[in-house]
Amino acid sequence: MYVLGIDTSCDDTSAAVVRDGHAVLSNVVHSQVSLHHPHGGVVPELASREHIKNILPVVKEALARARIAPHDLDGLAVTVGPGLIGSLLVGLYYTKALSYVTGLPYVAINHLEGHILSIFLEDNPPPFPFVCLTVSGGHTSLYHVLDFGSYRLLGQTLDDAAGEAFDKVAKLLGLGYPGGPVLDNMAKQGDPSKIAFPRAYLSKDSLDFSFSGLKTAVALFIKKWQSAGGATTPDITVNDLAASFQESVIDILIHKAMKAQEITGTTRICIAGGVACNSRLRAKFLQEATKRGISVMWPRPEYCTDNGAMIAVAGYHRLLKGERADYTIDVRSRYPIDEVVTERS
Repeated sequence: MYVLGIDTSCDDTSAAVVRDGHAVLSNVVHSQVSLHHPHGGVVPELASREHIKNILPVVKEALARARIAPHDLDGLAVTVGPGLIGSLLVGLYYTKALSYVTGLPYVAINHLEGHILSIFLEDNPPPFPFVCLTVSGGHTSLYHVLDFGSYRLLGQTLDDAAGEAFDKVAKLLGLGYPGGPVLDNMAKQGDPSKIAFPRAYLSKDSLDFSFSGLKTAVALFIKKWQSAGGATTPDITVNDLAASFQESVIDILIHKAMKAQEITGTTRICIAGGVACNSRLRAKFLQEATKRGISVMWPRPEYCTDNGAMIAVAGYHRLLKGERADYTIDVRSRYPIDEVVTERS
């Protein structure tokens, strides 16, 4: 089965063709980083306009790379939420139009389900069940993944997402957008134990996350540090600051994920989403998992960030179950993963 997956949930326009829910024939991503970089973050109106310009050429390129024509496809899959409303509308209405003119069935996909199932784009995906930590600029959540289409939410952020915290700290330091890769590289040259930033573990058994307090603590430290010209802490560099902030975020993510592993009893943890590309997160996660005798895995970087291939995988399994979306479906800025906006044929 050939499925075209489309994702326009934020600032990347992406389309991909995936065969049988695993083999990626093409995965085209048009990034808007250069457009939003001067603003220090994504500007929703600019993002949606850019999607309008790029959706058609991106889909055409995805089909060309896969050497497939629209009539050779078996179905379509498109992200309908969560995300930026204006951006989501571009992808959904394009997919509706393509479905209408070709007669192809389509399914509406939750963006988080795409991230969870992105691991199935790899050659040795984990068997069910497993714990999945989805961590990106817009989301930080823990799921117990029982099967395709069966996910139990274990915990989620109560305020900022981890990736959002990275971007905000980078902006405070004048490092531009996106902040994650820059801070990751700087942290390699810093001492993660130099500054004792707080870790918000919340209550003993909580699997929820909170990064707003950490962000505030970092902002106050930077303000004091910069106003004194480093005089009060002459031995602390900006690399130390980046490393110490990053370590706090990573400690929280690992602690919660391991707690979820203990509660569920699974021996497998998957990390997905853009922050899963962080080198320190991967190294420290692997170290902790090895100590506990459990396995930890993540998709390759191009499948961690927003992409159409992961949406095609989710779409493939929903199409197999006979799910179909009709033309009344709309987008959602907030979209709990257990809500399905499709119907069985």
